[in-house]
Amino acid sequence: MTNPSLAPARPQRLISLDVLRGITIGFMIMVNNNGGAGSWGFMNHAEWNGLTPTDLVFPTFIFVMGASLVFSFEARLARGASRMKLAWHTLKRAAILFLLGVIVNTFPFYTLDYLRIYGVLQRIALCYLFVGLFYLWDSRVWTKVAALVAALAGYWILLRWVPVPGAGMPGRDIPFMDQSQNLVSWVDRLLMPHHLYLEPPAHNLRDPEGLLSNLPALGTTLLGVLTGLGLRAQRPAGIKALGLAAGSVLCLATGSLWSIWFPLNKNLWTSSYVLVAAGWSLAALTLAFWAADVRGWRKGWTWPCLVLGSNAILAYMISELVPGGLYAIRFTADERRTDALGWVFVHVFARIPDPGWAAFAYSLSILAFCFIPVCVFYRNKIFIKV
Repeated sequence: MTNPSLAPARPQRLISLDVLRGITIGFMIMVNNNGGAGSWGFMNHAEWNGLTPTDLVFPTFIFVMGASLVFSFEARLARGASRMKLAWHTLKRAAILFLLGVIVNTFPFYTLDYLRIYGVLQRIALCYLFVGLFYLWDSRVWTKVAALVAALAGYWILLRWVPVPGAGMPGRDIPFMDQSQNLVSWVDRLLMPHHLYLEPPAHNLRDPEGLLSNLPALGTTLLGVLTGLGLRAQRPAGIKALGLAAGSVLCLATGSLWSIWFPLNKNLWTSSYVLVAAGWSLAALTLAFWAADVRGWRKGWTWPCLVLGSNAILAYMISELVPGGLYAIRFTADERRTDALGWVFVHVFARIPDPGWAAFAYSLSILAFCFIPVCVFYRNKIFIKV
């Protein structure tokens, strides 16, 4: 008979990761449905270089995925799962996420000639696959730090010191980080012509989730993994909170300094952007950790975040497919051609005098609509896993 005192401790689960994931997916739904041209500046991405709160959404989701990966894998290993079985599950889950991303990109028209291969879920899938397999192969901290440094420094070298074929050396023959003449866009145009986010008549043929920029996105995931390893360590909660805060300051300072030479840029997912975004993710996680895991708050503002974070992929899919379906419903109203979503905006939200508040009310209503089915699933303890 096993001595209970000698049995392995049940792997802990951090509620704060679900809370932060919920905050992230909620804001992601709102900015993806921001109400158009009248929306406030912080509800839109930076046009090129620079940073807005909207630019922090995607990297925070990937960061949380990296931290959650540590707890998920260690919990399954503790239950007796083999690393080979987990590797197969990682591959299968990544494939499903990638396929869901392609479905989201093409819904509801499915124009195969210009099918966009890259995308949000596709990047999540690739980061999960490579970092997940790496963690299963070697879970030591120093290898993650080494891989992080190699990814961020290597990406800077590629963009700064490798000539763009047909254009020349960045910073000499062409502007460094030019919107169209950069190595990331050149690779995407070479490999995926007519399958990019910005296609004709857009003046820049490029994709914000391009192939080469997955390299620094792996760095974002690795920073999440390092955070997860720190949170799993046997230390007092107060020390962990201080560690999160210190990591936030370090990332923000390092990334801001690097941005002098390598500007913050979400489209290219620059290395400085990785560090600054991770710094803000760590700051938000510090607050969520203190509230949910130290203070034990499960009601109030943490509850809707917990609901969304527990079924984040479901919430995202609803937010992408339902508006897309409504946009496909075309008809004539008031002597002009419109769609169901546009008609609702004009006849309901556009009646709000201030365009900023009108756009915000619209995006908030989309979030509320998505929250209803997710809440039903949560109350019935149904959690969609891929």
